[in-house]
Amino acid sequence: MAQAHSFHIPVMGIGFTLDTPLKVSQFGMDSVISLLDDILLEKLRKMYSDKFQVPYKEITEAMEDYRAKRITSYLNLINDLAEKRFEELKNMAIDSGIGIKHYLNMLPDSSTIKHEFAMLIKDCFNPEEVKIWAKKNLSMGSIDVNIMTKVDKENYIKKEKLSVEYNDAHAALRGFANSNLCSSMILSAGMNPRLYSYLEQFEDFYPDKNGAIKKKIVLKVSDYRSALIQGKFLAKKGIWVSEYRVESGLNCGGHAFATNGYLLGPILNEFKENRNDLEQAVRTILIDALKRKNRDVPKELFLKITAQGGVGTAEEHQFILKHYKVDSVGWGTPFLLVPESTTVDKATREKLLKATEKDLYLSNTSPLGIPFHTLKGNTKDLEKEVLINKGRPGSSCPKKFVALNKDYTDKGMCTASRQYQHLKIKALDSENIPREEYQLKFNKIVEKSCTCVGLGTSTLLAYGLDTKVEGEGVSICPGPNMAYFSKIMSLKEITDHIYGRVNVITRTDRPNMFIKELTIYIDYLKNKFEETKVSVTDKQKRYLVTFANNLKDGIGYYDRVFNSMAIQFKDAKHQILQDLNQNRKTLQLLSLKIENL
Repeated sequence: MAQAHSFHIPVMGIGFTLDTPLKVSQFGMDSVISLLDDILLEKLRKMYSDKFQVPYKEITEAMEDYRAKRITSYLNLINDLAEKRFEELKNMAIDSGIGIKHYLNMLPDSSTIKHEFAMLIKDCFNPEEVKIWAKKNLSMGSIDVNIMTKVDKENYIKKEKLSVEYNDAHAALRGFANSNLCSSMILSAGMNPRLYSYLEQFEDFYPDKNGAIKKKIVLKVSDYRSALIQGKFLAKKGIWVSEYRVESGLNCGGHAFATNGYLLGPILNEFKENRNDLEQAVRTILIDALKRKNRDVPKELFLKITAQGGVGTAEEHQFILKHYKVDSVGWGTPFLLVPESTTVDKATREKLLKATEKDLYLSNTSPLGIPFHTLKGNTKDLEKEVLINKGRPGSSCPKKFVALNKDYTDKGMCTASRQYQHLKIKALDSENIPREEYQLKFNKIVEKSCTCVGLGTSTLLAYGLDTKVEGEGVSICPGPNMAYFSKIMSLKEITDHIYGRVNVITRTDRPNMFIKELTIYIDYLKNKFEETKVSVTDKQKRYLVTFANNLKDGIGYYDRVFNSMAIQFKDAKHQILQDLNQNRKTLQLLSLKIENL
């Protein structure tokens, strides 16, 4: 059955999309659940079991393989409840077809089934006929899951380290594999060969003779080369990558994986030009692997290329779909202002409503050591500052999901934890360095924030659940695009905005998404330049020169694309080219400074 919508809702934070599928999948919308926090999943499973009178038995940490079992149980519950809602929507056809009309009204105007339904009821409304048509034509949105591959903490019982399959990411993978979902698992944050190899143990990840795969693999990537390398690696295991989800390196929410100056437009163009080569190269390796394993060789295999990162208007949405021939476009950040789709506590949503460009910044607060988009004044950072001022910096680290640093112990510590920061500051004190240098190093130690707790707390507050262990500090990770959305929206409103039926953006100064990304990348390069201005190695200088040259090539690419347009971005074309030229000048000056290092 064809995909209902041309957009998907990506994973956001840890808790913001944990129950999004239950809210939107009955309308044919795909969304993604984070599998990082099994403690939070268990709390929500109890809440929803009580709400819908489903038998609940707690899965405690005393039970063997509790993390995987919690994940499986939560996913099964959400799937069952979502399917019931979808069936209820279709069954409304017995009366007036209100549910079906609500479903269809949110589809793009070009939707084939939307027009088919209009023809079906043109002369009269036959409830039984409509019900049969609905069962045949309406599809439920996919309930997908996300695993950050590098967040794969080892686990212990007392002091004894458990085998690798009990690592956090491995257990999450197993939890999804054992669920009754027929959907996709998005693997993000880079390649984890050991985790990828673990996929081979589960039947649901292999294609059948017709190419159907019960549990599909999606790779979130930021460039073509990464997609090809990872796709081939998995193909050698007999695992087909069903989708490459291309995300802007810096113009996105959450963790930002900067490329070496490669911009989204040129990257998408490379995927468009090499899509067939990518598919054939990976397919050839896959078929050989399946034959070696004596498994069915599928007659055909399906591949999607999707894109996300900073899209904010219907015009941008359509351009990405048509110009780059992608299969779907991800809309993340704006959905944080849609209570019908995401779970955000009231106070945090109010902060998002008021956020401007200066309130949204790329920080170094993530304990993973990866640049992290966040909101100034979020209550988790305020909580962190209070602890610093008390002379007790660092979190108590109640969940330890990112306790990955082994500077001081083989068991691993989180760099945002009180234990780690105490040891790090103690070592710093012994260096006897000048006060100014000391303060800079001290600030780098204590700026880390407990995001693995903070990114889930909003969900607990929104539902009035206990936060005794977590505290009430909330981390939030919108992308820069949040500055241009300033109203609470219904699901229908945001969908109408995506498809160009309404415009919810009141500001007239929002830059084009490609220009915004370019500006962010130039600012990123400026910061890297400042870090090496006093003392620079040959390797650092080569990196800066390469980065600047790649940005220069990207500007040249956009210059050709936007100048050749006759219809797309017609009203904004002059401003886009003007902004492009201004960024070119800024880059030229910066490049001269880099050359003179």
